[in-house]
Amino acid sequence: MTTSVHDEVLRVARDLIRMDTSNAPAEALGRPPGEETQAAEYLHDYLSGHGVECELVARDERRANLVARIPGSGDGPSLAFVGHTDVVPADARDWTHPPFEAVVDDDGWLWGRGAIDMKGEVAGRAVAMAALARSGFRPRGDLWLLAVADEEDGMYDVGMRWLLEARPDIRPDLALNEGGGERMVLSDGRVVLPVGVGEKGTYPVRVTAVGEAGHASTPTIGDNAVPHLGEVLRRIGLGTAEPQRSPLLERTLEILLGEAPGDLGEALARAGRLQPLLLDVLPALVGTTMAPTLVGGSSKRNVMPARAWVELDCRILPGTTEADVERAVRARLGDDLRYELTWPEHLVAGSSSPEESPLIDAIGAVLAEQGETGSLLPLLGTGFTDSVYLRAGAGTTAYGFNPYRATSAEVVAEGFHNADERIHVDDLTHSVAFHEALARRVLG
Repeated sequence: MTTSVHDEVLRVARDLIRMDTSNAPAEALGRPPGEETQAAEYLHDYLSGHGVECELVARDERRANLVARIPGSGDGPSLAFVGHTDVVPADARDWTHPPFEAVVDDDGWLWGRGAIDMKGEVAGRAVAMAALARSGFRPRGDLWLLAVADEEDGMYDVGMRWLLEARPDIRPDLALNEGGGERMVLSDGRVVLPVGVGEKGTYPVRVTAVGEAGHASTPTIGDNAVPHLGEVLRRIGLGTAEPQRSPLLERTLEILLGEAPGDLGEALARAGRLQPLLLDVLPALVGTTMAPTLVGGSSKRNVMPARAWVELDCRILPGTTEADVERAVRARLGDDLRYELTWPEHLVAGSSSPEESPLIDAIGAVLAEQGETGSLLPLLGTGFTDSVYLRAGAGTTAYGFNPYRATSAEVVAEGFHNADERIHVDDLTHSVAFHEALARRVLG
């Protein structure tokens, strides 16, 4: 990889990070959310300048999606490089370097909101596509770059789900998105690189504890719902999942342990001891988690409320239904409390792609050619990505992967939605080389 490409991808990444595309409700930001059109226009101008077909597709003119394509001959599969241009908000008071200044320090670290999640990745994929176009690459199937809005929130429905509905011509057979690629060094010396083969879905629930209103000056009058909510919270606890077996988790544990897992709890404990990052990830993959995140009660300090509530951020395995979630919540709460359940949002189903496929094989082959000695670890994502919409709306085989070498797995994990998000600049260049080689292997 030439120095010029190193400079090119660093410039694109820094330019994107300097665009504040924070995505949160307008009242929290003091301005409209996202404003991703500035990033989409930047990528449009950059890629079209290198001969890539580009267009902006927008439901909201402030929140455009970039659709870029190198047309294929039609005798092979199509492949989409996928990313999002919005980021979560950042409070500069918590950062070593200002989050939207894209500082590169003396040790080669690029600091900024989006360095990991996921403007650094978008930059790597965009520059790889530009390099392919400059070289005259003519793929057998279409090569797409989809850089979309509103992934971090989704409530405005201007991003991937809407884009696939509005544009039925965008139906990639294969896709590479965020959600894997960090090098995990295990305690036994092995190295594994997670590849995101799927994501959990979501189905939040509001639990409302029911009592009787009264004046706060006389606590024994009425039946204050807040103490009842306290009991609800005690029973929910941290919201950890009740363990259930699933084929994907069994396969993940089998690779980590070198044998088929027996007792699930014992297998999770053994696997967690192999790598500290797995201690939190694996238990979240055994079933429905229900973390308490939002609470509310009286609107006045001197009124004991008849109702007090908590919202649970329920994350669900692929195949989980609304009825499954309700049963899980009711089982946790028991039948001796007065409460009501309501559902603030519809269920978004989790989904997964095959653990073995030609695209997985191609990822492994490219890594081997580039000197990687670690092995791929199929892993379900605890969070949510737009791959869910690609699988549901386009029938796409979608994975999460972007290779990291100079940025440790711990720094990658800490970068998601946290202060001091950063990536080593060498990994930007490595990302370009990986994506260019992958496109040639899959489509060439």
